[in-house]
Order: sequence, then structure tokens, then C-alpha cells
Amino acid sequence: MTDRLAILLDRFAVEADVFHAGALCGINLLEADTGLGQLHLIRRGPVDVVHEGAPMRIETPSLLLYPRPMTHRFVTDPNRGADMVCANLRFEGGTANPIAAGLPGVVCMPLDDVFGLSEVLVVLFDEAFAQRCGRVALVNRLFEVVMIQILRQLMEQGAVEVGLLGGLAHPRLRHALVAMHEAPARAWTLEALADVAGMSRSTFATGFRDAVGVTPGQYLQGWRVGLAQQGLRRGQPLKVVAGDVGYGSEAALSRAFKAYSGVSPREWKRTHAPGSAG
Repeated sequence: MTDRLAILLDRFAVEADVFHAGALCGINLLEADTGLGQLHLIRRGPVDVVHEGAPMRIETPSLLLYPRPMTHRFVTDPNRGADMVCANLRFEGGTANPIAAGLPGVVCMPLDDVFGLSEVLVVLFDEAFAQRCGRVALVNRLFEVVMIQILRQLMEQGAVEVGLLGGLAHPRLRHALVAMHEAPARAWTLEALADVAGMSRSTFATGFRDAVGVTPGQYLQGWRVGLAQQGLRRGQPLKVVAGDVGYGSEAALSRAFKAYSGVSPREWKRTHAPGSAG
């Protein structure tokens, strides 16, 4: 079976940066930070969590994922606190990252419910609460492993019904999504994508829209524009980027880019490229 996550993680990496390991006592406010998500691993609670939407109480060892910036507050016993390891997550491309955009605003799971995570967590918690050489670098990498396990779990359980992960969880639609991800420059037609999925044209079009939330053409345009933004961020010439993502000219890319994002590639680059004022 084609690896549904490999191309996503290769094109749009996720990096973790641990900022807390140990007891968290009393009331702690974590402000939303532009461009960053957060992943908290709670080894011992309880923890009351207040954020946008209904508050929650976590009493068993759990993970708490915020894929996009969201201010949240932890309330724990002022003396005993709660044992937690927390990391900022940087999704390449920020809000345009398809993984971050495809996840719910908050994901909470008991650690025991995530298949294949137990052995990783033994090492992660051991390193996080120790003072060994290289511990931060190692724990950062282990957090990235945890992210992959979370994505696997959500797809295999069908926990995300609409959006990219919903499509990747579908036994047939995922083949069309992976094909677009692997070959964005190909002149895909609805018929060709339906054939890859092993579905009729009409059934594919309806099923894709219901599962992913947009039409196949809209999804392909968004994927291409996301790759174009990545190329521009890395300093690639617009002409090269246009060819790489399936547009025959700079003008064709500019039209599609502006239709999708509201600004031209050059305007976007002025505010998003490294070293820009924005």
C-alpha cells in the first residue's frame, strides 16, 4: 500500500522544540504564538485545561495537541502540580501546511490508546526528566515520532471525517490524493484521478468533495500553491517554481496563485520570505 504520510512529511516537515519538562504547578497561561502549534505529554495529572470551546479535565496520562496557535491555560494542584513535557511545533509553511490545516483545533488522547507509542514514551520521558548530554535534541526528535504516531492513529481510526486526513483515511480516495502529492506537475483530469482511485467519475467527484471538503481541482490548486510558496520561501526563481508545480509559465502560476491566496507570488514573497519585513 502506498505510504500516505511519507510525501506529506517530506514536503512539509514538522519540527519540535521542547520548552518544558517537569512539574507544572498552579495556573499557567500559554499564549498563542504565530506560526506555532504545541504538543503536551501529560505523564501525571490531573490537569484542567481551559481554551477556546469547552474546558476539559485530564486525569489519565494523555497527549494534548494544538496544531495551530491557540491560547490555553493549565490549572493543576499548586503543590504537587502535574508531570508534563511540552514542545512547540513548527509546521513548515505555517497555516498553509496541509497537515496543520487538516487537523482539528485540539486533539486529546490517552497515551495508552495510541498504538506503538509506549516504548517511544519510555525513552522520551526518561530523557526529558534527566540531564544527559544531547537530551534536548533527542527529545525533540522523539516528539516528531509521536506526531507521526498521532497522525497514523487519527487516519486508521477515521477520527477526522472531513479534510485531508479524512481523505487519506478513505480506502480509495487516498490513492488519488497521494498521486497528486507525488506528481503535482502532471496535467491531472477528473477522469485520470477517478481511475487512480478505482472509482467512476461521478462517484469519485462526489466522494472526494464529501470527504475532503473541496473539489479535486480545488485541492490540486491548493497543493500546487502550497508547494509554490515553499519554493519561493526557499529562494527559488518564479520560473523554476512554475514548472515544478505544473504551470507552464510564470503568468499561469501568478493567476492561479492570486486566485487561491488573494495576492501575487511576488507580493506574497515580499512578506513571507526569510528576511522580509513581514
